[in-house]
Amino acid sequence: MPLCNPEEAAPKVLVPEKLSPDGLVLLRSSLDVDERKGLTADQLLEIIPNYDALLVRSETKVTATVLRAARRLKVVARAGVGVDNVDVEEATKLGIVVVNSPSGNIGAAAEHTIALMMSMSRKIPEACASLKDGKWERSQFVGVEVKGKILGIIGLGKVGLTVARLAKGLGMTVNALDPYASPAVAGSASVNLVASLPELLSSADFLTIHTPLIASTRGMIGQAELAQMKPGARILNVARGGTIDEEALLTALDSGHLAGAAVDVFTSEPPAIGSTAASLIAHPRAVVTPHLGASTVEAQENVSVDVCEQVLEILQGSLPRSAVNAPLILPEEYQKLQPFVRLVEKMGSLYTQHYATLPGGSMTRNTFDLIYQGEIASINNTKPLFAALIKGLMAPISSSEGININIVNAELVARERGIFVSEQHSRDPADHSSYSSLVTLVARPPSRTSSRAPASVETATGSKQAKSQRIISGTCSGDSLLITRLGRFEASFEPEGTLLICENYDSPGKIGVVGSILGQAGVNINFMTVAPVSPKLGFGDLDMKLSKDGHTDLAAKDERSSLQEALMILGIDGGVPPHVTGDLVKEGGVLTACAVTL
Repeated sequence: MPLCNPEEAAPKVLVPEKLSPDGLVLLRSSLDVDERKGLTADQLLEIIPNYDALLVRSETKVTATVLRAARRLKVVARAGVGVDNVDVEEATKLGIVVVNSPSGNIGAAAEHTIALMMSMSRKIPEACASLKDGKWERSQFVGVEVKGKILGIIGLGKVGLTVARLAKGLGMTVNALDPYASPAVAGSASVNLVASLPELLSSADFLTIHTPLIASTRGMIGQAELAQMKPGARILNVARGGTIDEEALLTALDSGHLAGAAVDVFTSEPPAIGSTAASLIAHPRAVVTPHLGASTVEAQENVSVDVCEQVLEILQGSLPRSAVNAPLILPEEYQKLQPFVRLVEKMGSLYTQHYATLPGGSMTRNTFDLIYQGEIASINNTKPLFAALIKGLMAPISSSEGININIVNAELVARERGIFVSEQHSRDPADHSSYSSLVTLVARPPSRTSSRAPASVETATGSKQAKSQRIISGTCSGDSLLITRLGRFEASFEPEGTLLICENYDSPGKIGVVGSILGQAGVNINFMTVAPVSPKLGFGDLDMKLSKDGHTDLAAKDERSSLQEALMILGIDGGVPPHVTGDLVKEGGVLTACAVTL
């Protein structure tokens, strides 16, 4: 498909920031490229209606106002990984494709991790500063070798895997923790997958983190986790500021429990004077850099060429390689599916964040059923829903530098990570008559993962198995999303923002205790809802299913006991420090507590 007819003007591309010329050369061969650096927000708003594509880095704010004014705009390309400066939701509503370059800086980030590890182990920054100061203090800077040491990696995405391969080349033993890491891929890189964070921490001489920053990973390495590391171990963070509790890290460095830390990212950038991050930067045992993970000439060239190629492809009518939003389906189908695409992605993210905190974690459930009931079941093209589920499942545990899941690559990513999804359509009315459509996610028990035959919630074999069922149901009303079931509990909450989910015995005063603990910790509650245990297992009547299996009496007794339990779902501002969830369980009498970001 040609870019334009000979009589028509070439599509126009606006480039308001500095991009590597290698990519722009590709565009200029067939497009009208307009470089307009230094535009104000008003100037951008004034001229954007004239352009078919917009290429930005991080400075230009592509707001909803800009997008609504961009009447001809077909694609926004971000030359980099994140798209925080682009209103992706508004772009999706307007049918504008948003693409980024998730792979262009993988090598740069991995190399920077290794560079920091070597600098820390050989005390290169201190030795350099001493020598430049006119001193010759060889005996003061005796380091350690990395050969023969154990490197622990949290998050075996593309960056983590590249770090692992580089470390193996240095003669290190590499252990990794990632619930969805492919054993085959890990094995090909000679990486040992471990089952738990304590196992990884206690074995590591060096620990590096490559995960996104969400509620479940914020402060994931705190005082308790650092205490589990070997005395004299060293830690690195070239992923996201906030995954390591900076105050706890300072304490561990001060005490000498940790021999060193290498940090490229901080909770606030640049760190404020007098902040914990500033104290960490000044610490003599810390090697620090100002967020340089992707700052190489090659990385900037790579992302420029990548996004420019995608702009060309999209304007030619081809599928984008790294779209972060709109699935490419028929407009009438897209209009019906779009709310459910958002819903299913949030259900997948909720599953990983919530159930990963339970005994056994999310590692035991890699096989899922995605069940469509009611009107939604009449849509044949559900690839966007499949892609949304994979994206939701993976996002909380795979670094955004290495994972960009969309309709094009979802099946490949799922296959690589050993995730199996069975999609089932039922045009019968949804389980709850008030819902015209219902989507249910069922994670199969470990004993059944060897079979890929579609599972049915109707085959529950007693209340013990029912209690272990990991089920999430949801529906949409217009653009509003609603979770209607979470595990054994009948729910009714919007999957938005940061939520604190507490399972507890439904007894008087429990809400007050939880509120008091959160208040003392300075955690503000926006809303709260209570979800009781459902009298049903799955989609059918509890008594009917249990009697089929001959366990009616015992199962019903167990179920009556479980009816005393409930979930509290609280909408909160910001994150929840790890010690607060611990206090809720210890002091508040809560059975389980976890924070999720949706």
